[in-house]
Amino acid sequence: MDYNYTNQYLKIVNQLIRDYKIPTNITDSLFKYRYFISQSELEKQLSAPMKWIGMYIALASLVCILAMVADLLHGFRSRKLWFPCRYFRINAAFLTVISVAMKLPLDLAGSMMGHVDRLAKLGSMAFMCTMMANLLPCLATMNNNELLSNITALCLLVVTLVVNVCIQIPTGVLSASFGYNHKHIRDGIYTRHDAYIYTTPMIGILASIYVICLAVLLILHVCSSLAILRSKRIIESKYQQGHDIASKDIQPSPGELLTIEKLHKHVSNHWIMAGSGSPQFITACFHTTSASGVICLLVIILHTYTMPRTIEAILDKDYDSDYDSSMIVIAIVQSIGLVIGTVAPLSRWFATLSFKVSSKIIANHFNVFKVERYWTQKLYDWKHARINLPFRSRNLEVVIETLKRLISNICIGLQNGVVVICKVIALIPFLSMICFLYCFRCMKWLLKKVFPLLGNTFEKLEGNNDLRPYVLQLEDEIELGERTLKGLLKSVKRMIKRGATGQPKNLIKLILGKSTSSFEGVKKFDHIDDHDVPCVNCWRLPVVNLTSIAVSLPKIQKEEVDSLLESVSEGLEYVTVVEKCLNATDDHVSFQNAAETLWREIALHKKWIGNDLREPDFRENTAKQIVEWFRDKAKNIACSEARNNDNTGGENDDLIRRCIGANSMYRITETILRNCHTNIDATVSQNELFGSLSSMIADIIAACLTNLPQAIIMKCHTSVIEEREASVYDAAQLLGETTQIIETLRGRDIPNMDPSDLPFIEKWRAFLGDP
Repeated sequence: MDYNYTNQYLKIVNQLIRDYKIPTNITDSLFKYRYFISQSELEKQLSAPMKWIGMYIALASLVCILAMVADLLHGFRSRKLWFPCRYFRINAAFLTVISVAMKLPLDLAGSMMGHVDRLAKLGSMAFMCTMMANLLPCLATMNNNELLSNITALCLLVVTLVVNVCIQIPTGVLSASFGYNHKHIRDGIYTRHDAYIYTTPMIGILASIYVICLAVLLILHVCSSLAILRSKRIIESKYQQGHDIASKDIQPSPGELLTIEKLHKHVSNHWIMAGSGSPQFITACFHTTSASGVICLLVIILHTYTMPRTIEAILDKDYDSDYDSSMIVIAIVQSIGLVIGTVAPLSRWFATLSFKVSSKIIANHFNVFKVERYWTQKLYDWKHARINLPFRSRNLEVVIETLKRLISNICIGLQNGVVVICKVIALIPFLSMICFLYCFRCMKWLLKKVFPLLGNTFEKLEGNNDLRPYVLQLEDEIELGERTLKGLLKSVKRMIKRGATGQPKNLIKLILGKSTSSFEGVKKFDHIDDHDVPCVNCWRLPVVNLTSIAVSLPKIQKEEVDSLLESVSEGLEYVTVVEKCLNATDDHVSFQNAAETLWREIALHKKWIGNDLREPDFRENTAKQIVEWFRDKAKNIACSEARNNDNTGGENDDLIRRCIGANSMYRITETILRNCHTNIDATVSQNELFGSLSSMIADIIAACLTNLPQAIIMKCHTSVIEEREASVYDAAQLLGETTQIIETLRGRDIPNMDPSDLPFIEKWRAFLGDP
């Protein structure tokens, strides 16, 4: 029988009164307990959803774990064993998820009477420590405003967590449990003396240690943020010097395309700069990152100590909180996350040392009490900055200035102390790495004596001195490890090779088969001398309109049409890259947007500005009639859109794009009807027209792609330091994909134009003799 329901309890009391004539004073006492029973029943009903809230906590923890796993996989895949933060980052979304995952230690009101409950709350704090250690490098991916807002939000979350746990530790919530003599209850001889409270002081001690770890990790985040602000400026200055050196041998010459070898070297040099000067890489090499790895190691050791007791409590189902059995799920999920989350910080601890270790800097590293300027420069800047008060009061200004200097001096002292302590901590793995380095050198010396050929391989490994000017380091006396430099060089070669496996075969076939050596199609697709109609001034628009006409020819084999569409689709990808890199001026963007809209309609629906290109009427039309149909439609659309603009008194983006596309089509079709290579009449077959259109398309695309070397160079250099590595990666991928195209175009008659004019189709047409 269930004694927790008020109605059943009252029914039993009434039965006792009726059957056993219990005295009034006893019955009154029994009736008083109905309030407590009803309250207990009400609390049980209200706490019923807490089990699902517990599952929500486990789900939030799982999201964080999956993001950390994704970062691990990305690190292994890209061979970056310092594991940059690509997915798990400090932002509004993940801070919200983390706050949900940390609900147990933040919960002050919930009773945690079971052993599983208390260990799960303890495990949540350990899990938070590993997440913070994982998040440290992502601070470098933010600009100044993002860094300030996100680090402030993290501080609020961690400080709230630390304060809440500190409140709970003295109350015994984390170290005390309420228990019963289960044997007496089972035998039916339960008394009030069977209820007892037992304490486990070790859990309270562990909670205190975790609180200290969280506070230290937060300090490390703040100290790293201050260093990041200055270190980016140092790296940016050195990057500009390296970029100037790399750009000297890559200047284009009129009428000549750059060689693949020069492009390969240029991309490699910029990859070395982007890789060694990556803000995340530099942050991963900070001494604060090494300290976070040590904290992670301590946390995993302490959590391992509690794991046997946690497993025993889970098997005994020793949970007694409102979260019910979801506590087991939370404990298991966050324990798994704790183990996974420890991998990256520990790897950074040891791997980044190997990036910096060299015999030249061993002595310098032992100068642990030297604090580099970039750690405290931002604090000095704030110290000497003037505060503009909204009112004038000399005495108040003196007070504020004094307080500012006092606080700044305290912060500078704390920053110096933290850096020194972190350097001392970093000596432990550094000494291990020195021993490994000398053992490795001894082994290499022996191998060189025994196997001369293998010795030559090692010499080749150390033959990258020509790349040293492109290595970016915060400290001049620290030299990037030779193997790290070799790894960066191998990674860019891998990227180019991977790109080469995805070369656009259909596009290459179109250029080789249809394009002319002198790019005749660029000047002959539009010969209309009409200054009242806007001139086409982007590469994609004529290609798209010419393809529309080719697709509409019903007597062309479907395989040929599909092949042309595939070729144009591949070509437009690279044409788009060229236009975005070299031709993204305001007066060209509207034409490019119009071309993009037209192409999406053609590629997906075989339509041109709402007109179906597979109409049955086309089946009986000649080539001339089809071209005339496009001309008439274009003229009607252009006139209609012009009237709409006049009536509405404004401009609509969609109307502008339709008008641009129609004007372009009108000029192209008029040119075909008037001045085509073969006078188009009823005797001209659709196959001849299709061949002529394909040749013009190929010539326009090929002419545009002569700008690929410049686009690759542009992608190598970006002013945004946080995006530099990704941009060079795209450049390497683009170089691999377009190597054969560039080699093919190098054999063509490139116009002897100013290289700055090559990205503009109107410049080509003017040079090739367009009136």
